[in-house]
Amino acid sequence: MIQIIYFILAALNSSFFIWYAMVSYSEKEPLATMRSLLLAITSIPFIAAGYLPQETGLTILIILLTLTIVAAVLFYIPFKRLAVENESSGNRIDERNTMFSRLEITQSPEKTKTYYAENPEHLALDKKWQIKHGLMSSSSSMYEVKAFAAAEASFNVIASLRNSVSPAPLAIKKILNTKDATVFIKNWAKKLGAIDAGVCELKPYHFYSHRGRGKVYGDKVEIHHQYGIAITVEMDKDYLAAGPAAPTLMESAQQYLNSGSIALQLAHFCANMGYSARAHIDGNYEVVCPLVARDAGLGEIGRMGLLMTRSLGPRVRIAVITTDMPLLADDRKHDATVLDFCDICKKCAEVCPGQAIPTDDKKEIHGIRRWQINQEECFSYWCTTGTDCGRCMSVCPYSHPNNRLHNLVRWGIKKSWLFRRMALWMDDFFYGRKPKPIKLKF
Repeated sequence: MIQIIYFILAALNSSFFIWYAMVSYSEKEPLATMRSLLLAITSIPFIAAGYLPQETGLTILIILLTLTIVAAVLFYIPFKRLAVENESSGNRIDERNTMFSRLEITQSPEKTKTYYAENPEHLALDKKWQIKHGLMSSSSSMYEVKAFAAAEASFNVIASLRNSVSPAPLAIKKILNTKDATVFIKNWAKKLGAIDAGVCELKPYHFYSHRGRGKVYGDKVEIHHQYGIAITVEMDKDYLAAGPAAPTLMESAQQYLNSGSIALQLAHFCANMGYSARAHIDGNYEVVCPLVARDAGLGEIGRMGLLMTRSLGPRVRIAVITTDMPLLADDRKHDATVLDFCDICKKCAEVCPGQAIPTDDKKEIHGIRRWQINQEECFSYWCTTGTDCGRCMSVCPYSHPNNRLHNLVRWGIKKSWLFRRMALWMDDFFYGRKPKPIKLKF
């Protein structure tokens, strides 16, 4: 009987790691494939234990059972109470301080002079990246003619859509049941290609205080809408894992376009129902998309300053639709376990080529305890490579594919303080603490 139990344990152990190896192989993860196959061999001691004298075998079995029970108990002990911290001071971000705005004003001597007169602390920082080749430059270190041309094609199409973000609503409003309208919008967004969609009631801090790009530079942002619809689209794992090489730029541009296209269709839907709506897409934002998405229940803001979604971590692009259509806001549940994992992980910070992501604890900035990336150093690296890098997103343990294996790990991370520490060790073991970018043929 004891021998049969050991054989069952051996079969379960080897089956799990063989499954892990098969999944890893399909995900093109050679290190994880090799190490999971090696762990499948650990079934041999179970088989050997089955041939020990009955008394010895029973003793070992009792010890194993006891350790399993202890581990199960420890799994559910919180150890540390995770506090919900204040997420907003109510302050609005000025888009003119973002890096893309500061890049754009270099084409206008008048705007440049005015901006640095008002923000002299940014002048020395910006001179460092302004002397580099620049994002999407043919002289940049990661330049590849086909990939850059493909990325530019996507951005060209996005540019052609930027004037269509505010469709005129029909004169007569069509009365909708609030719940039905919300469910329809979410389902349609997913049919159009969104991974997830959520709704929140908009607050002033969701909006920029002033515009920072294009002809509306310097204009105050007026708040006209009550609800925000946030959508996410998936960024391809392999293209992102090639970063900072050119494929990640192609993927980034493509998903800005895809998310923008979905947002435009949803905005036009609202307008066709007689309601005012606006899509917020790449190059034409009035809202801070990650904050809207967070408050719509799609994730948390992690160490790298990006939205950490439930199923894909930061490996998404976001677009937002604001509207006065009555909708049912999602009941957002703060997930402190994500922030606790970010607190111990630091993988994104260690692999960041520009060393732009902090490795220390959160700091109080404008009344909020949070991590703050060094956006100038990040953008400076982009201006060297010509791409938007993506290394932080690709190595994040939350960025693994949305499948049963990784969702099992995500479930454990959410449930257990102890498992979060063990999951980080496992991620380093199977995938490497600093995994190298892959070489991708395209």
